[in-house]
Amino acid sequence: MLVGHGGRVFRVMNRFLSNATNRIDAKGRVSVPAAFRSVLVERNVQELYCFQDFVFPAISVGGLDLLDRFEQQIAAEDLFSPAANQMSLLIHGGGVFMRLDAEGRLMVTDFIRDFTGITGEVTFVGRADHFQLWRPEAFLALQAQAREERRLAGRRSE
Repeated sequence: MLVGHGGRVFRVMNRFLSNATNRIDAKGRVSVPAAFRSVLVERNVQELYCFQDFVFPAISVGGLDLLDRFEQQIAAEDLFSPAANQMSLLIHGGGVFMRLDAEGRLMVTDFIRDFTGITGEVTFVGRADHFQLWRPEAFLALQAQAREERRLAGRRSE
């Protein structure tokens, strides 16, 4: 989508990129970064589907299209198979719907805190078609580990 401003035309981002850390307020809310809110608007996401990530100590957040994608994977399996049952346990049993308030804040619920260990701050991490909520220290440590593993993999391919 192209947006005009002051005689200039800018492309509005339609993917979740980068990361930002915001403080949780006294009422347990955190402001979603403006760039992420813009993507939600661009994608016309009204209701957020949030689930406990399968790999990382993070909550993954996206629109209904994210839930639909997982449900299509389940439907492609025998519904009584172990794979379909495990996926349902993860995406249905480990998921909730949430909404941003009028100021673009998300309530940091026990569902989020208990799974991630988040206390006073939240790091928002872009993952292209969704974003994640991380405890800042956990994100920094795993990002550094991933960077080091990629660096070492690059050396091995030389």
